[in-house]
Amino acid sequence: MSGTLYLCATPIGNLEDITLRVIRTLQEVDLIAAEDTRNTIRLLNHLKIKTPMTSYHEYNKVEKAKELVCRLQEGKNIALVTDAGTPAISDPGEELVRQCAAAGVRVTSLPGPAACITALTLSALPTRRFCFEAFLPSEKKERQQVLKDLQDESRTILLYEAPHRLRQTLGELREALGDRPLSLCRELTKKFEEVRYSTLEQEIMRLEQEEARGEYVLVIQGKSFAEQKQEEQGRWRQLSIEEHMRRYESEGTDRKAAMKQVAKDRGISKREVYQALLETERETGRS
Repeated sequence: MSGTLYLCATPIGNLEDITLRVIRTLQEVDLIAAEDTRNTIRLLNHLKIKTPMTSYHEYNKVEKAKELVCRLQEGKNIALVTDAGTPAISDPGEELVRQCAAAGVRVTSLPGPAACITALTLSALPTRRFCFEAFLPSEKKERQQVLKDLQDESRTILLYEAPHRLRQTLGELREALGDRPLSLCRELTKKFEEVRYSTLEQEIMRLEQEEARGEYVLVIQGKSFAEQKQEEQGRWRQLSIEEHMRRYESEGTDRKAAMKQVAKDRGISKREVYQALLETERETGRS
């Protein structure tokens, strides 16, 4: 009978945030797979846990996952921990979970801290719908594509960023998204935790005077449906009403239905569409 892979969430700062279930599991498993054993040993020493460790990280994740899956299939129980937070979220643990699923090995998650969720709850921005982008890609073309995709994102956006890249990233976001409400969260759950409620522009200006310190989570307000509708109406209004009508009629839409759709697209009444078409016909007749 195969063993179980336990995804153990560990503190993102304050060591008191670890759960009793995670502590017990770390004590009982046969092996702990850690993203950085040097970081994890400090946590284990604090908890007086002596379970053996092995290194599992971004640069060995594929081959090491195969090895760990074999050990799980032999009946060993393994705990996976990341440097901080929940494994497999923007983390090499994703690969191990994938290989376990393919091999039919049981995986269970022990809930606990996650910087993205912690920041979202503190952000004072809409929490019902959100998207998590982790760190923006470092490769230029991919980064530009992600920024382009985010331009019309209506959900609250969450990003991670390191202090030395923060100002550049804020500038790129400001250029791609325009100025947006922003909650800038740093050093979450730690002694110098800070949440600033501002905008992209305000934080860019602030960083001209202050040095960025600590690890950051950026929580950015998405584009509202009202803004999206206004922009869409603006694009339609670049056409004359007659041109707009021809777009639909050329697709086989009858005139009455086309007038209704044009009115909806432009945010005006059907009567206004009708009057504009009459005026165009009169002018055409006079010329």
